[in-house]
Amino acid sequence: MQIHNLKRTHKNKKDRIVGRGGKHAKTSGRGGKGQTARAGNKRRPELRDIIKKLPKNRGYQFKSIQKLFLLPKAKLASKGEKFSEIRKRLNLQGKKIKIK
Repeated sequence: MQIHNLKRTHKNKKDRIVGRGGKHAKTSGRGGKGQTARAGNKRRPELRDIIKKLPKNRGYQFKSIQKLFLLPKAKLASKGEKFSEIRKRLNLQGKKIKIK
């Protein structure tokens, strides 16, 4: 086997065509004159600036957890009753219990 008998497994890739003149003529696929025709054309969308000015709401909270369940001391069965027992007795799900 000699060098002139070898073949490549992958052919050479051709260079990418970038819109800077070439065979397209006139605007070379870049539209008209101005900012959009220039190299490095990146205009910031206005909506992004509006969104960036809004305050961030940190974290995610379930709507059901935000509601408090006010429980008067008179409704407690005993002084050492656990919150899990209160939930079972009053059939509460996903609410914070506040004893008043």
